Amino acid sequence: MARAYSLFEGSYSVDVSKEFIPFDPEKDDPKDRPGSLFIHVHPFLIETSSELIVVDTGLGHRRSDGELVIHHNIRSLGFSPDDVTYVLMSHLHKDHANGMIDEGDEHLKLAFPNAKYVIQRDEFAHARTSNSSSYRKEMLDVLTNTPNLMLVDGDGHVNAEIRYERSGGHSEFHQVFHVEADGEHFFFGGDELPEPEELFKRFVAKYDFDGRKARDLRAKYWEQGAPENWTFLFYHSKNIAVGQPQEKGDGSYRIVDVEKSA
Repeated sequence: MARAYSLFEGSYSVDVSKEFIPFDPEKDDPKDRPGSLFIHVHPFLIETSSELIVVDTGLGHRRSDGELVIHHNIRSLGFSPDDVTYVLMSHLHKDHANGMIDEGDEHLKLAFPNAKYVIQRDEFAHARTSNSSSYRKEMLDVLTNTPNLMLVDGDGHVNAEIRYERSGGHSEFHQVFHVEADGEHFFFGGDELPEPEELFKRFVAKYDFDGRKARDLRAKYWEQGAPENWTFLFYHSKNIAVGQPQEKGDGSYRIVDVEKSA
């Protein structure tokens, strides 16, 4: 049976510097960090009968013993980072992409050396030429000219289980993923559907490349996915990271926490 796991990396505050500063909701006061957003970071691991898939790679932070947090979390679930077959990247902002590369030694290397990294071609080109501090060009250089880099265009299939759609809501070349395996349908909307609350609020976010498009895409994903019982993966969720729709008595749906009920 296929299953999805949150690889939770922690809670952070982010201000205009775009630096991610650890934030403990039980100890730290948000008033001490004016002008900050407060977010959680959830890369995901999807296990199917034939693949081990990482979906977005987190901040690339390390534990006190030097191990990558994402590697530790994968090993804690009983898997090895070397067994990951695909790394699916919604986009390349550093809070989603820094964990693609291991900076532990003096030279940079792939964090998942046996995986194919699935990235939109235009997103990769844009990130390498952009002057924005949202991207780490030196990390992208590590991927260039490796057999691990799998650049894709528009919509399509990686294999029989994985398909991608270029969505372009949060960033110009953003993509979302469907993983359909072993009777399960996992959907990852990246930063176009980062939290479950956004399924039920129609708003235009200033941080999106095309806020109206992102708003409409969220509605589309829910309208299709709720009756089809998709499992939704929420990258920045404060509560439900892996959720499934549950029908209410009036014919509408709510989202319930899969991990807590497992």
